[in-house]
Amino acid sequence: MKELRVGLIGCGFMGRTHSNAHRRVNNFFQLGRKSVLKAICDTNAEKAQAFAETWGYERVETDWRKLMEAEDIDLIDICTPNFAHAEIAIAAAKAGKMIICEKPLARSVAEVEPMVEAVEAAGVPNLVSFNYRRVPAITLAKQLIDEGRIGKVFHFRANFLQDWTISADVPQGGDALWRLDVKAAGSGVTGDLLAHNIDTALYLNGAITRVVAKTETFVKERLHTETGKVEPVGIDDACLFIAEFANGSLGLFEATRYARGHKALKTFEVNGADGSLKFDLEEMEYLDYFQYKGTESHVRGWQRIHVTNGEHPYMGRYWVPGLVIGYEHSFVNALADFIESLETGKKVQPDFRCGLQTQKVCEAVLTSAKTGAWVETGVTL
Repeated sequence: MKELRVGLIGCGFMGRTHSNAHRRVNNFFQLGRKSVLKAICDTNAEKAQAFAETWGYERVETDWRKLMEAEDIDLIDICTPNFAHAEIAIAAAKAGKMIICEKPLARSVAEVEPMVEAVEAAGVPNLVSFNYRRVPAITLAKQLIDEGRIGKVFHFRANFLQDWTISADVPQGGDALWRLDVKAAGSGVTGDLLAHNIDTALYLNGAITRVVAKTETFVKERLHTETGKVEPVGIDDACLFIAEFANGSLGLFEATRYARGHKALKTFEVNGADGSLKFDLEEMEYLDYFQYKGTESHVRGWQRIHVTNGEHPYMGRYWVPGLVIGYEHSFVNALADFIESLETGKKVQPDFRCGLQTQKVCEAVLTSAKTGAWVETGVTL
């Protein structure tokens, strides 16, 4: 079996999820290549060494450029804060490396466009880690929509609610809290949370053509861990936007880190002429389905599909019907699809060009929040 030799950059939360996927993917999927953890890279050598020992990386690097020069690295897996994505990905493409990159692809459309140009010019396989597409219930929702089971779509609504930044004592910046630093993250909940919901919407319901939005930063100043000074907060704590889709349907999106009692409430609902679908990440093994067409009124109602059967997406690779998989398996599933695409030659989605479309929507949302006007997204799928 061929090896897929991995150089992963970043030892944070996402570094763990990706490392776990690399270690587990060949346990569950029969693939033509075996993922091998060659090198872990982080600017903190001590942290990287501990990470390597935990996850089984063969060596440690503190300069990501060495991975570009290394002949024993096939795939660059980018799990750094957003500000570093573009430089690393462009260098990886020029070095002829395959690339998996965490979402969002970068901080702005201006940063993402050269990334797309680089991977397409080099012809290297690439994937954006919008992992929720590979939650079996969400993949099943796509299947049911494509089968025409809910008919013409009228509405798509989604939210992503958290509560971890409510306290004004939470600082910004540094390894743990870079998501609150606009220079590192680019934006707040729009790029962090809504990017997931936007990608899911594009996947299930097609192009978003224009938006109107409102954002709010509830805590205006926070201590910055790197400077030791209280500095203005540049990210959005909450965002709401209305969207129009190319298929004529309407969208309603909300994300916040100020929804007390919610840690990761990601939901969506799609309403069509012939039925509806809804999903809740906190009960990710279920997909709720309302079938209108073809059912008699006295038995018509919502049904809950327990997405654990062998015929359901990905589930035949895991346990027996009735037993569930979790969040971490969405990364395993995505990696399996990526590795399989290397053998089949079929592009895996979402690739960098697809990730650019999500970035265009995010940027249109932030622009609209500043101007108060409807903004065209320029999305093409």
